[in-house]
Amino acid sequence: NRESRTMATPPPSAAIIGSTGLVGGHILSTLLAVETFTPVHTITRRAPKAESPRLDAVVDADASKWAGLLSGFAPTPSVVFSALGTTRAAAGGLANQWKIDHDLNVELVKAAKAAGTGTFVFISSAGTRGFPSSMAPYSKMKNGVEDAIKEQDFQQAVIFKPGMILGHREQGRALEGIFQGAVNGIGRLSTAAKDAVGQDAEVIGRAAVKAAQLAAEGKAPSKYWVVEAADIVRLGRTEWAGKEKAEEEVKAQA
Repeated sequence: NRESRTMATPPPSAAIIGSTGLVGGHILSTLLAVETFTPVHTITRRAPKAESPRLDAVVDADASKWAGLLSGFAPTPSVVFSALGTTRAAAGGLANQWKIDHDLNVELVKAAKAAGTGTFVFISSAGTRGFPSSMAPYSKMKNGVEDAIKEQDFQQAVIFKPGMILGHREQGRALEGIFQGAVNGIGRLSTAAKDAVGQDAEVIGRAAVKAAQLAAEGKAPSKYWVVEAADIVRLGRTEWAGKEKAEEEVKAQA
């Protein structure tokens, strides 16, 4: 009846930072497809390609305003995804890369917590905690953001640690292209070996959304959940494919 609909709990909302990037783009398209979170907010320097009446796309080239924009979303995003990152070359040097990959991410983490967001999902990278890789600038950036997320004590934190991210980027990276070719070559011999080295961006994006769904249902395995290669493949490909098959069977029976 009308009264029960009025009193119904509104669906959770989401926000994505980095939605025009390779993984972020797949997170966005997946969120708009599954309809679990409404609305879906984005903050970007350029407009995302996706379109939907459920999409609230904020475009602002001044990244110093992003934390304030994130804090101002209404309703407050239940989950914030960050797939924000760049390269040293694209940023114009290590110092500028640090400002984006570390400083801006940490600022957004704090803004999300202050706004009342319950779940934060961060796309980090595998191998950043070991020695000597932990001493590399790239690892220090990722680890610093991970530490900030843990310090903010969200109701649920989800840290994704993919290996090589496979997929086509709008701005090609020559060395990465060579490595991707090698990993795809391994995949022709052994899917399991490929999965251990690199994961498709689409799979990572789906896995990130699935993890957020599980968190919303109270089914995350731990408050600070680190999702590595095997679980990325499980959440974003194996179980996702099973879900799609089940839905197709239901539709066929109907």
